[in-house]
Amino acid sequence: MVTSDVACQQVLMVNLFFIGAPGARTGEWTLVDAGVFNCAARIKAAAAELYGANSKPNSIILTHGHFDHIGAVKELAEEWDVPVYAHPLEMPYLTGRSSYPPPDPTVGGGAMARLSFTYPRGPIDINDRVQALPADGTVAGMLGWQWIHTPGHTPGHVSLFRERDRTLIAGDAFVTTKQESAIAVLTQKEEVNGPPKYFTPDWEAARRSVETLAALEPNIAATGHGLPMRGAEMQRELQELARDFERLAVPRQGRYVGHPAMADETGVVSIPPAVSDPMPKVLVGVGVAALAGVALYALSHRESDGARRKVTTRRQRKMRARNKAF
Repeated sequence: MVTSDVACQQVLMVNLFFIGAPGARTGEWTLVDAGVFNCAARIKAAAAELYGANSKPNSIILTHGHFDHIGAVKELAEEWDVPVYAHPLEMPYLTGRSSYPPPDPTVGGGAMARLSFTYPRGPIDINDRVQALPADGTVAGMLGWQWIHTPGHTPGHVSLFRERDRTLIAGDAFVTTKQESAIAVLTQKEEVNGPPKYFTPDWEAARRSVETLAALEPNIAATGHGLPMRGAEMQRELQELARDFERLAVPRQGRYVGHPAMADETGVVSIPPAVSDPMPKVLVGVGVAALAGVALYALSHRESDGARRKVTTRRQRKMRARNKAF
């Protein structure tokens, strides 16, 4: 649990959140984000464990519409018969009208970034379910919470904040792991980072959003990627990110560095030209295969080490027994 009434579920590489104390009745809890595709069953199982079999939320809130945050939203919204809320500037990507700007595999940082050219960016269509978040900043069904427009990662990205305990659900405005690195994603090393570089098309807006969230001085930060962080170390890292965003978050090279994609209420308006990629895609495939091989080798090596340690321990016990006999 992130707090006594906020639960985090990690599905593959992304987090989603249940807002409502365990045991809350149907209609008294809210789902924030909806994971990757084909994860609806896992989300329903987690909801049943928290709130009882067949329990339904009052709504689904989307921090943004990237593929790893909306995977199960259509299925869940239809099965539960609940509304979906998002920022007005996110509507084109949730109603079939516009794709997001292309991800940028040239930003560097690791295999997750290199593979980003394969990530879906097309829209979904939940026009019959999705509604704009209230203009006054309140969140339907989430008493005490406010939504905050935090663009940069997407035009209509929002974060959620509760003042009474200073809990922040940041979405991908910033994250608590180095999302560009497959190793960091696997190990979930905790550190405050800017938004995922490969899928952020407006770095100036992203900088302002991090400054906005840092000014809230949250006690707890639960983000779209990485483990929830809390306390003085998280606050120090977030303040440092806000102060030195250019150095800590913005990639040294990339399609959107200095040239943001432009969007309005109709969707993407203009996209800067692609930059030359120093690593052909065929080499990316070789690198990913090599990374998988290294991971398998490390696993087998660890298992072999464990087996050798067991054998050595048995031999040592036998030697000690013999010594005692003499």
